[in-house]
Amino acid sequence: MKYNFTYLVEIRYLGFRYHGWQKQHKIKTVHDAIDKTLSFVLVDEIYKTLGIGRTDAMVSANSYYFQLFMLKELDINEFVNLFRLNAPQDISILNAVRVPNGFDLINHPKIKEYHYYFAFQEEYHPFAAPFITNIHQNLNINLMKRGAKLFEGEHFFQKYCTKPSKNTIFKRIIERCEIVENTEFTASFFPKKSYVLKIRGKGFLRYQIRLIMAMLFELGKENVSLNDILNSISEDNDGQFLRNIAPASGLQLYKIDINLN
Repeated sequence: MKYNFTYLVEIRYLGFRYHGWQKQHKIKTVHDAIDKTLSFVLVDEIYKTLGIGRTDAMVSANSYYFQLFMLKELDINEFVNLFRLNAPQDISILNAVRVPNGFDLINHPKIKEYHYYFAFQEEYHPFAAPFITNIHQNLNINLMKRGAKLFEGEHFFQKYCTKPSKNTIFKRIIERCEIVENTEFTASFFPKKSYVLKIRGKGFLRYQIRLIMAMLFELGKENVSLNDILNSISEDNDGQFLRNIAPASGLQLYKIDINLN
């Protein structure tokens, strides 16, 4: 079907009770929740939605985009207001803009920034579980900060991927990778001190960030060395996939930069 109007809709969501964005049979996903919301907002209208990409189960998004294809033109202000009234409490809309009909959300140039929030201490409030991963062991945070910087630049991330296809490109560029103290994402039930891994690039492999975080946790526990990290991202690595993967709930798709000009 040919649609006459195309819109780019920005949302944010708490992913803790969802099995990621992608629709799955008899499983609660963000895409299902969006389409259900739109069934109340766009009553009797014909439309189609397309997400910017997959997110893992329990992963949240501070910023996420989906493309909305319509036969009829939208009143954007009315649409945004109706979406807010009908969306579940863990999904909110930020804005919507009309884009050219040939706009391709999947292949359009973009930069993604992910944040992974974590803490390490004995006392941990369970209310923080959807947002922050807690490690019940002391971590060498200064060593982890040095390790994070090693991932910056172009490297071979074959070990930091699960279930790649034969066409998967393992050479990827990470523009920024650093660990800093978390000061922007807080709540009364959060640990007194927490940290965030900030990682930014054009595209990431499946589970790549959670595998990087797991490696940095092992570095913080001093089970691996900085040289082990360097070896793991070289083309001369042993070819074995990493087994440890960090929990999903600490991960957040923080920001997506899309140039619409």
